[in-house]
Amino acid sequence: MTPRSFLGRLLFATSNPHKLEEVVPIVRPCGIEVFGLDRYEGPSPDEPVEDADTFEGNARLKAIGYAAQTGLTCLAEDSGLEVDALDGAPGVHSARYAGATGDRAARDQANNDKLLAAMAEVPDGQRAARFVCAMVVARPDGTIVAESRGTFDGEIVRTPRGANGFGYDPLLWLPGEGRTSAELSPEEKNARSHRGAAARTLVEALARG
Repeated sequence: MTPRSFLGRLLFATSNPHKLEEVVPIVRPCGIEVFGLDRYEGPSPDEPVEDADTFEGNARLKAIGYAAQTGLTCLAEDSGLEVDALDGAPGVHSARYAGATGDRAARDQANNDKLLAAMAEVPDGQRAARFVCAMVVARPDGTIVAESRGTFDGEIVRTPRGANGFGYDPLLWLPGEGRTSAELSPEEKNARSHRGAAARTLVEALARG
């Protein structure tokens, strides 16, 4: 399947290199070049306010906002962790669950520490959780070209495990794998993860036109 030619180059509205590392290998074989905000050569766009209450809503806000500012067709995503015992938290607030101070590594550590504390009294068997990723492609005129959603189910561990990935990866135990998401290789994670699933579904949607 070949995406329409005008979609051959997409600005991925993210400054997170880890997300680019996960998405680019999936979409490149389909003839789509994806580049991040670090390679955008125009004036630095303002980050849209992400005030929607769903991952899909925030992804639309980002895709439409960045596309309008840059004049480029933009891919945006919003993703995070939903924990059943916490009524879906941290959810759309995943990236800033413990605040927004410090560099990315410090924020990840603070988020993980807060989540483990919140789950400390939750018994085994009631620790189900999932990563969710919503992706949207929008044109500069605000037209949404395609949308997708992917999930990655597991359980919250009591002690972080693994050094790969980022964010909450060390906390999501995958019963079928006997490992956490952070113990998967990049290739294994792409084949199973929420972001990988969303990217593959998005490519299929673009191909259908």
